[in-house]
Amino acid sequence: MTAETRPRLSETLGRKRISFREWRGHRPFWGGLLTLLAGIPIMYIPYANLTIGSLTVRMATTAGAGSLIIGVLLVVLGLTMWFQPASRVFAGVAAILLALVSLVVSNFGGIVVGYLMGMIGGALSVAWAPGRTVPAAAASPAPAGAGPVGGLDDGSGTSPTNGTNGRHRAG
Repeated sequence: MTAETRPRLSETLGRKRISFREWRGHRPFWGGLLTLLAGIPIMYIPYANLTIGSLTVRMATTAGAGSLIIGVLLVVLGLTMWFQPASRVFAGVAAILLALVSLVVSNFGGIVVGYLMGMIGGALSVAWAPGRTVPAAAASPAPAGAGPVGGLDDGSGTSPTNGTNGRHRAG
């Protein structure tokens, strides 16, 4: 392979970046990421030791196993949002419910950080909807003077071709 035929590093990274953006656009990526990240503090904090000088504070609760289960389920739900976008509504509602339960079970939901990320991630997943594909005919620009701008008609009866431009006379 010569230097001319080898793909450049920037071209390879550019293609991977575009591929990742395409993958990310077909799923509730940010909802899944926040839900996945919400599970980490909920799992970790009940088992953590906080040392202040020579004083060790243990954040353990009697429901430490419950915190671990809630955290693992939130991580799994975040991955489900990424890899099974069709079940995004179920995963979002389950994430919201688990985040609410973590307030009681897991030291105020991982000291409120995990709770907030779980609630926002679940809500983003429930609210996300796949984008519509634009037909090729509507995506191409209309010829000059062929009706409303871009071939789109908003039903208001106004367009640059009929001269109304959104202004109507009252009489």
